[in-house]
Amino acid sequence: MSDDELFWNASIEELTNGYIYLEEKEEYICLICNERFESGVIYEIESRLLEAKKAIQLHITDSHDSMFHNLISMDKKYTGLSENQKELLQYFYKGLSDKEIVKEQMGGSTSTIRNHRFKFKEKEKQAKIFLSLMNIVKNSKEKSLDELVPFHKGATMVDERYATTIEEKEKVLATYFEEGLNGPLHIFPSKEKRKIIVLQHILTRFESNKMYSEKEVNTILKSIYSDYATIRRYFIEYGFMDRSKDCSTYWIKN
Repeated sequence: MSDDELFWNASIEELTNGYIYLEEKEEYICLICNERFESGVIYEIESRLLEAKKAIQLHITDSHDSMFHNLISMDKKYTGLSENQKELLQYFYKGLSDKEIVKEQMGGSTSTIRNHRFKFKEKEKQAKIFLSLMNIVKNSKEKSLDELVPFHKGATMVDERYATTIEEKEKVLATYFEEGLNGPLHIFPSKEKRKIIVLQHILTRFESNKMYSEKEVNTILKSIYSDYATIRRYFIEYGFMDRSKDCSTYWIKN
């Protein structure tokens, strides 16, 4: 399972905690940066000896501030929240009263803030019902080839291009990687949806927690396709990768 799939398949509790536990590998995985902590191993952090579960909890606090701040900083296409709603949730997270929030905003009224609190509660109820319905639908049948493939968290301009089924993905990859999925790319597709499928697959050749020099990126891409510069450019343009301002360092966008 890819890092993006781990994130999107995580339960509400796991997203709240910021990590998941994979029983088959006996390891805890950070949902923000994908750092892994193996069960049974003792980790020394800040002169403290910690078991894996305690270690990943401290890792999230020390390295990422909190899961709240990471989730609320996500794009509207994922949260469904306006900037004003995000601001209010941050005040609620801090435990501010309605009067204190009005003071922070330098205007408005306590009744307006109370109305927002009420709407958030209604939104929470609706979300619970929707998630329950989706769980029932998913559990009512075997995995279907019509099931949509998850897309990466860094995706830009999410639209119908990302509505790809498992069957579509398999057909496209078989067409463009004639020598097998671990082989070279035969030709780079011109259609947008196919580009995204191919780019998602090529990205699996890179490690999620590693920083790459431009030379290292080029070396990996050259082994896949002769026009490696085009692949590299689309990685950035489509939000698969990010890079430093001087373009000397690249990394997978989590």
